[in-house]
Amino acid sequence: MSDIETSAAGPARRGEPLPAHLLDDAERMTRQEVRDLQLKRLRQTLQHAYDNVELYRKKFDQADVRPEDCRTLEDLARFPFTTKADLRETYPFGMFAVPMSEVRRIHASSGTTGRPTVVGYTENDLSTWADLIARSIRAAGGRPGHKVHISYGYGLFTGGLGAHYGAERAGCTVIPASGGMTARQVQIIRDFEPDIIMVTPSYMLTLLDEFERQGVDPRSTSLKVGIFGAEPWSEEMRREIEERMDIHAVDIYGLSEVMGPGVAQECVETKDGLHVWEDHFLPEIVDPVTDDVLADGASGELVLTSLTKEALPVIRYRTRDLTRLLPGTARTGFRRIEKVTGRCDDMIILRGVNVFPTQIEEVVLRTPGVAPHFQIRLGTRGRMDHMTVRVEAQPDAGAGQRESAARAIAQGVKDGVGVSVDVEIVDPETLERSLGKLRRVKDERGV
Repeated sequence: MSDIETSAAGPARRGEPLPAHLLDDAERMTRQEVRDLQLKRLRQTLQHAYDNVELYRKKFDQADVRPEDCRTLEDLARFPFTTKADLRETYPFGMFAVPMSEVRRIHASSGTTGRPTVVGYTENDLSTWADLIARSIRAAGGRPGHKVHISYGYGLFTGGLGAHYGAERAGCTVIPASGGMTARQVQIIRDFEPDIIMVTPSYMLTLLDEFERQGVDPRSTSLKVGIFGAEPWSEEMRREIEERMDIHAVDIYGLSEVMGPGVAQECVETKDGLHVWEDHFLPEIVDPVTDDVLADGASGELVLTSLTKEALPVIRYRTRDLTRLLPGTARTGFRRIEKVTGRCDDMIILRGVNVFPTQIEEVVLRTPGVAPHFQIRLGTRGRMDHMTVRVEAQPDAGAGQRESAARAIAQGVKDGVGVSVDVEIVDPETLERSLGKLRRVKDERGV
């Protein structure tokens, strides 16, 4: 991947810090200044939630804790967790902490497994969100005047509109492509010559396949940076995208219940995890089984508390995402989270072994003769659970190469994950494509 100058023309070289004049005031804060601000805002948020949200008032009372009991950041551990079930049980607007007359926008997550989770934003919330997306785009290498091609879905999903207003706030030119119509998106990228693309990593692979199907070298496009989020993705996938596209591939993190994209962002100069924008969010890592708060550096479930949200404050929200907290690097005042590679609720327990789809992805991506498109099918053989990994072949892969790839993937999973699986190599474009988040697992046990 070629170096790109740190200027209006492109992002920083690896290892080169962002020029000081492009950092906002919060990005220049010391670690202690960040902690002092967090405590002030945390106490205000706890009081706001207690005074205005019945669910929080009941939860705090049941836990025998009051907002004034929070005298240090460590005291937050005394307060109860919030879960997605809480938002669903108070559907649609029971978690709002302001009158509806002050709500300027409503978003909602998918309701495929029940009621959707509904979130609201005041005018200040929307402005903060735009600021944080703009900060994230700058950290990814974006500059005023860049064209940003947004392939996140628009509508109730937070991705498209969140990225849209943030890119405009950053001084960029927005191309609101949304999802779908893959062939047309490829044409737009060729014609409009964007500098940055914001999209899920799985759909980026679909776009790459379409470039190649049309006989266009993806490395020849104008794109310099890809900002990828909304689903876990591995370092192997980063290398795949960067090599095939000749761009910087960086991670963005967020979730609707906490704000949307822009809670944390990977800096292009280091690509070493995502800096949490801790002036607005307080992260914790807890043991997903015991609920104990873990020290920085330990792996566990990410829990987030909003510090500035007005319409829908969230207290100790259990994200279900597995990661760990690390010291800041490119932004020393803010801690980092490692790239999220799995979720508590995505973990597969196969014959006593914990398996995550990203572990399978890493094996597939380093295997010659296959495309980066796979699906995990879970079934039973006798009384035992069984896994089959279905992987698409490359168009030019012959029977011998397919057989070799199947053996290599099975052995790679056995060696790297510790379970035996069947591997089926299927024809190109056989598996269902996703226009947004990719569901890798099809559970046929008990069907």
